[in-house]
Amino acid sequence: MDRQQARLYEMKAQVIKALAHPIRLAIVDYLKDGEQCVCDIAEHVGSERSNVSRHLSVMVKAGVLQHRKDGLMMFYSLRTPCVVNFFRCVEGVLREQIKSDAALLKDM
Repeated sequence: MDRQQARLYEMKAQVIKALAHPIRLAIVDYLKDGEQCVCDIAEHVGSERSNVSRHLSVMVKAGVLQHRKDGLMMFYSLRTPCVVNFFRCVEGVLREQIKSDAALLKDM
């Protein structure tokens, strides 16, 4: 693999790492319907604003989210809503795992 390809894989891994936390997954899922303020996001995920802000910052840095300020309020939205398609793929993997596990148990 050449340098450019290696860099591309590294960048992809950074995006995936930015999503690799249950609270971050919940935030992305919540934002699939549109922009939300930090206060609503924190309430939705059941976490302190300071903790949610750290998670949001990681995802902004990775390019998953974008933000804007309106007065004292900060609003976040998905930069590329297609990230939700990744969730569908993960859910497909989980469904296949469940089928395999069920078949294994059935054969016992």
